Amino acid sequence: MTKDLFRDDSYLTGCEAKVVDIREDGSIVLDQTVFYAMGGGQPGDAGVLTAADGTKVDVATTLKDKESSDILHVPAEGQGHSLSVGDTVSCEINWDLRYKYMRFHTALHLLSVAVPYPVTGGQVGEKEARLDFKLPDPDFTKESLTEMLMKLINQDHEVSTRWISDEELDAQPDLVKTMSVQPPRGSGKVRLVAIGDVDLQPCGGSHVKKTSEIGAVVVSKIENKGKQNRRIRIKFAD
Repeated sequence: MTKDLFRDDSYLTGCEAKVVDIREDGSIVLDQTVFYAMGGGQPGDAGVLTAADGTKVDVATTLKDKESSDILHVPAEGQGHSLSVGDTVSCEINWDLRYKYMRFHTALHLLSVAVPYPVTGGQVGEKEARLDFKLPDPDFTKESLTEMLMKLINQDHEVSTRWISDEELDAQPDLVKTMSVQPPRGSGKVRLVAIGDVDLQPCGGSHVKKTSEIGAVVVSKIENKGKQNRRIRIKFAD
């Protein structure tokens, strides 16, 4: 199983790694990586792998093999490569893109604080992010919700992570806000993301260290997606 360096340090942009497998479709498996594998509503990282001889492989996205838990670095469409098992490569993610994902992902956690209803879905993107809530007619507007969200952001809460056992999580079901996706179990431990004393929930995604890093965001749209389902979209104000 690929060692996921990004899990302990979201700000790590590069590392050295060894190729341990190459799949039939050309996807590359490394012994360790800083590339985040798509999951939890956060896209997989893009970037570049560079071999010792200077050969470069553009990585379009990064996925996790559900059967083996290996992390697959998927080359850009139409790009072949000459990497072989045993090669050493230098990994470098597209940091500008990753940092947007980190800012948005942390902002969505705060959105779930501002809107304290069960979450039915969510997605982080480059230009916007969204959460879906099991929510009747909202008693807020885009403007008032933006104000609530920015108040939480400007309080500059520290963001930290810790691990608990599967059994500890089972004993605290209220920690899980998402109805559609449950935290992965089976490894014996689950990662929690804490935002100051305002939010604590299981999450494997990448986050900023302090909420002030999110910057200014606005609630751009509140959509009706069913009798009791509302989709709330946010964007960066700039």
